[in-house]
Amino acid sequence: MVDLQQFYTSLKDKHQQELQQVKKRLALLATLRLFIFLTLTLGAYFFWRTEAIFILMPLGVGLFIYLIIRFINVKRYKAYVQRLIDINTKELEILARRYHHLPDGREFLQPDHPYAQDLDVFGRGSFYQYTNRTTLVQGRKVFSGLLLDGHPKDIAKKQQAIQELAQLPEWRQHFSALAGETKPRISPDLVSDWMKNHVSFTPNWVGVVTPIFALLSILLIFLTVSGSVPESLVVLWFFFGIGIVGRFSKSILKFAVQVSEAQETIQQHQRLISELEGQNFKSELLQNLQKKLEVEGEKTSKILKNFSRRMDNFEQQNNFLVLLFGQGFLLWSLYFAYKVESWIEKYGDEVEEWFSAIAQFDAYITLGTYAFNHPDHTYPNLVQDDVVLSGKEVGHPLVDPQKNVLNDFEIGKGRFCIVTGANMAGKSTFLRAVGLQIVMANMGLPVKGKEVKYAPVRLLTSMRSSDSLADETSYFYAELKRLKYIVEELEKGDGFVILDEILKGTNSVDKAKGSKKFIERLVQHGSTGMVATHDLSLCTLADKLSEVENRYFDAQIINGELFFDYKFKEGVCQNMNASFLLKNMGIVD
Repeated sequence: MVDLQQFYTSLKDKHQQELQQVKKRLALLATLRLFIFLTLTLGAYFFWRTEAIFILMPLGVGLFIYLIIRFINVKRYKAYVQRLIDINTKELEILARRYHHLPDGREFLQPDHPYAQDLDVFGRGSFYQYTNRTTLVQGRKVFSGLLLDGHPKDIAKKQQAIQELAQLPEWRQHFSALAGETKPRISPDLVSDWMKNHVSFTPNWVGVVTPIFALLSILLIFLTVSGSVPESLVVLWFFFGIGIVGRFSKSILKFAVQVSEAQETIQQHQRLISELEGQNFKSELLQNLQKKLEVEGEKTSKILKNFSRRMDNFEQQNNFLVLLFGQGFLLWSLYFAYKVESWIEKYGDEVEEWFSAIAQFDAYITLGTYAFNHPDHTYPNLVQDDVVLSGKEVGHPLVDPQKNVLNDFEIGKGRFCIVTGANMAGKSTFLRAVGLQIVMANMGLPVKGKEVKYAPVRLLTSMRSSDSLADETSYFYAELKRLKYIVEELEKGDGFVILDEILKGTNSVDKAKGSKKFIERLVQHGSTGMVATHDLSLCTLADKLSEVENRYFDAQIINGELFFDYKFKEGVCQNMNASFLLKNMGIVD
């Protein structure tokens, strides 16, 4: 088993040493650049009127430009190394359970989601906050989508992909550090939408006529120089070309701005695409993602290089010589706008797939990192039998390992477990642990437990309800709406239902009667699930329904002190602690 503390510390130390070397290289390059500049200045002063200036100046300027380019590249590499240090620093902080300052994904929370609100998927101290390692905005969206996707599918493929990525810790960090440089002004979503919906303004004849026009321009200039045709004809031809380009000038200027913004976003993702193309993946899911970076067998990196060349030529329209001669004699802007539009027409619909593949890799790298960081977790063995979920030493992954009390758990298909227990005995935490196991298993993640078996199922929960003054909704009505939602969802297919103290908004007699009837309906439907309650009368359902079983968490008062063992036991809880707590805290006598 990998010593995670040592692993991340050693990587951090390694990159910090590398950073010091990079800083020395930057200092040396800065010194050399200054030296070359001073040498050029002095050389120009002393050798200005000599032939040596024609050798000194080109060599000096060339060397100075090389040093500038080299300095920029090393500075860029320095930022990359710093990001690697930050990645390992972050991992060490999370290992120390200091993660509540990280982004919590609250913007992705859907209040009416089947389970997200109840299981602390998003928010402070949430599973998202603890797990998320995505670097790209679109990667965060994909990761949150995986957390919210309650329909189990392709779990075995997901497991294989996560297992493969878990074995590539340094490559994952390398990709994330590269992705950290990707901060485009225009989002990939906007770029892909524009590419898909762009309507070409350059007519098809431009591709044929423009090269002919350019050849005729060259021929006319040659004939004018040789004296075969008058200069006025060349002037007329020039203004004729200006007129052709001018007809499309507004569209060209607008297109130049839009495509330049798109190019910046594409170029920032180009390094990530090249990195993904160069990696040899074995799992089917990752290979399929790689295939999204191909069009008819041609790699996306090659396609994007072609786009960059066309864009570079198009942007030369701002060059002084092109402005002076290229528009009138070569129809420059019109021709290269046509070339760029031809590329968009051919590949514009593919751009969304490329961005999607990058985002999904970013999200799955997060899942691979989680698997690597939790070697005590187990990939569930997927089954199709009477067992829905079973495992030994099951626990909540967000509870401090030093305090996490683990329990064995098993529930069969169509079984319903009523969990009783004293306040603070661990009922709700355990229900959330079971719920989160299902969420994680559906994502393909390993879960906190051993010898885990899982028959894929949708998860539906009702553990927290809230009233709303804005919607004029009472607490009780909000809970009824939630229970109605669960029933309607179960009509669409099987589900695993987790309930925590339902019908809290009514009196105890009505609550007991209503709760029994609701559980009876779930059992009759053939649903599987768990309900935590303080109402011991619900436990009598086990006497008349063979599908219902009773479990409990105990609390004991020993020498005037409240003691919890947090163990999941068979039977009905007999020790409640509300009166003891009220008295012990001095609230009542």
